Order: sequence, then C-alpha cells, then structure tokens
Amino acid sequence: MVQQKIQDLIEERIRPALQSHGGDIEFISFDEVSGGVTVTLKGACGMCPYAQETLRSQVEGVLCQEIPEVKSVTRQE
Repeated sequence: MVQQKIQDLIEERIRPALQSHGGDIEFISFDEVSGGVTVTLKGACGMCPYAQETLRSQVEGVLCQEIPEVKSVTRQE
C-alpha cells in the first residue's frame, strides 16, 4: 500500500533529518487520485522561514524520488 510506504519513508529517512535540526513532521494524508501527500511540519521546521524549501527539497524530493505514485507534497498549517 502506497500510504504505508510513505509513512515508512517519513519515519526512516525524513523524520530523523528534520529532528536533527529541532523539527519534526507528521503525515496527514495521501490522495491516490492526485498523488498528493499532506504533512504538517512541527517544532523548528514549523516556524522556520525556510520551511517551504525544506518541504520541497527534503520531503517532496525524497518522497517523489522513492515512490513514483507521489506527485506533490503540501503542508497543512
């Protein structure tokens, strides 16, 4: 199941990287029709002026590269 792959990848690769900078990430949902993933950035990442860049490069980049079904990642405030 794609959603489980996304959650596993977040837990194994993305969350540790964000936590090393005082932030965190929470998976919210995956839309199978659009390929869109929704997450919440927490801690330092939630308030960081570079949060959008983190979302694009460290979250969307990894998920899209590793899971072809993922087309985009958006952030829930």
